[in-house]
Amino acid sequence: MGVKRENPALYYLRKYKNAAFWNVVFNLLTTFFAIMSFIVLKPFLDILFLPPVANQNSPNNTAEGFIAYCSQLLNAYVVENGRYSGLVLVCGLILVCFFFKNLFRYLALLIMSPVRNGIERDIRQNLFDKIQILPLSFFSQERKGDLLSRFGADVQEIQWGVLRSLESVVRSPVAILGSLGVMIYISASLTLFSFVLMIGVGLIIGRIGKKLKSAAQDSQHTLGHLLSIVEETLGGLRIIKSFQVERYQSEAFEQHNEHYYQTQLKINRRKELSSPLTEFLGIGIVAILLLFGGSLVFEGYFEASTFVVFVMMFYNIIEPAKSLSAAYYDIQKAKAAMERINAIMFIPEVEKSLSINHNPQTAAKIERVEISYHNVSFAYNETQTVLTDINLHIPAAQLWAIVGGSGGGKSTLVDLLPKFYPPTVGYIAINGVDIAQMELYALRQLIAIVSQEAILFNDTIYNNIALGAAQATEEEVIAAAKLANAHDFILKTPQGYQTNIGDRGANLSGGQKQRLTLARAILKNAPILILDEATSALDSESEQLIYETLQVLRKTKTIILIAHKFNHIHTADNIVVMQQGQIAEMGTHQVLLDKGGAYAKLYHLQ
Repeated sequence: MGVKRENPALYYLRKYKNAAFWNVVFNLLTTFFAIMSFIVLKPFLDILFLPPVANQNSPNNTAEGFIAYCSQLLNAYVVENGRYSGLVLVCGLILVCFFFKNLFRYLALLIMSPVRNGIERDIRQNLFDKIQILPLSFFSQERKGDLLSRFGADVQEIQWGVLRSLESVVRSPVAILGSLGVMIYISASLTLFSFVLMIGVGLIIGRIGKKLKSAAQDSQHTLGHLLSIVEETLGGLRIIKSFQVERYQSEAFEQHNEHYYQTQLKINRRKELSSPLTEFLGIGIVAILLLFGGSLVFEGYFEASTFVVFVMMFYNIIEPAKSLSAAYYDIQKAKAAMERINAIMFIPEVEKSLSINHNPQTAAKIERVEISYHNVSFAYNETQTVLTDINLHIPAAQLWAIVGGSGGGKSTLVDLLPKFYPPTVGYIAINGVDIAQMELYALRQLIAIVSQEAILFNDTIYNNIALGAAQATEEEVIAAAKLANAHDFILKTPQGYQTNIGDRGANLSGGQKQRLTLARAILKNAPILILDEATSALDSESEQLIYETLQVLRKTKTIILIAHKFNHIHTADNIVVMQQGQIAEMGTHQVLLDKGGAYAKLYHLQ
């Protein structure tokens, strides 16, 4: 998907850089008015506790400058208008400062809301797109539940962890630096003393959060196992009930569920400890600061009101520090989620051409297709060779059957044609063109597949037939259903073509589901039709109906039929017998029978 090897949140944040810029601006303004609201406290305290002095000179303390100048202006105003008028003025300034502080804080949060949710949307969308172009071999090694948890919990963790923490990472350092600036302005030595205390607090907090990332990884892996068990249980309830293994499934789920519970407890204990611990340690520092700073006030080092402002500035650091510590824990937890997402996003892209990037009209229409395998061998790994030295030439508009025992390589042979897997040795050509040189989308436009398992979706009958043929008219959908001998039973359903068939077609029989998948393949109108044991689980009537359809389609399409049952394949133009990944025999039904070899043996066994 083109995502570079970096933090996904930061990568996708580029799309929202304008919003991020204004968020920084509003956070800076929030911090400015927050600091000003504390600075205004000094003249407020001076009015309450010190009498106004006419012609006041600059006070002799380390805070000479802006704060002293403002105090002089206020003092002059109080001398002229009275202490009550000065109090009203200062209270008005405090109110204005807090109004603008909260206004800009709201604007900063408001502008980041679409950024947070937008990045979450973008990561999930790109993760979904990436999943669709990964080779089938990837999914044979992954748990479905674990993949589902990456779409849900992991992506959400990035939103609530990293992206929410970005706000703290931007706002909190600015607040801390601004407060430190005022503190240094008031007293550099007292600030240094405070800073030494803060370093100790930081070390304590960092020590607590070291193991949070590993605990979060463990938690997310366990959640993946939980979802896998749920998915497998929902898909296999009939078997679970018939074999009475409910207790076994429950115990397996209970084991992972308890582990997830304990891991989450461990994570939450550390995370929830961060904020109160930071606050308590901060108050402890304030208490020490009050003792030390109070003695300096007694010695006349600076005024009491100035020291109160210093203490308030220091306390203003505690809340941002709490946010930073919480952000640290969130980021540690979210790192595990990012690594799990990156593990998918950075898998090399084998299937370079995504169907979603193409317009249905862009594929060239090819009416007649011939297929040839040239010295093709295939192995899933170094120890698992499936096909060896396959040479085939399938002419256009013929029906070829592939038969043989289980594990002979029949399905793998046809899986190489749409490039579900690349050949290890040799090449496959369509009309003389190596499919390795063909655009993936254009190649798969030439092929329609009906698999042994009827893959249907929780949608209407109409939408299941029209899958992949969005431009098809209602008349074309009905014509495809009629050709697949599905139209009559469809009309008998409650809403006809608009009837919802349930999860995986649960409301239909096996024969009805298979006829719908055949109608879908017919509607695609591809020149190559592959039936991978599509009739193996059907009753005789449903099987007969499908073979009647094939007799019509074989006039214009190249059909490859993988079959275990031999009662209909005698009409095939050619039959290929596979044994242990090699072509054992090839010929017409009668020729192979007369030969008395592997095919004749399989045929007579049935």
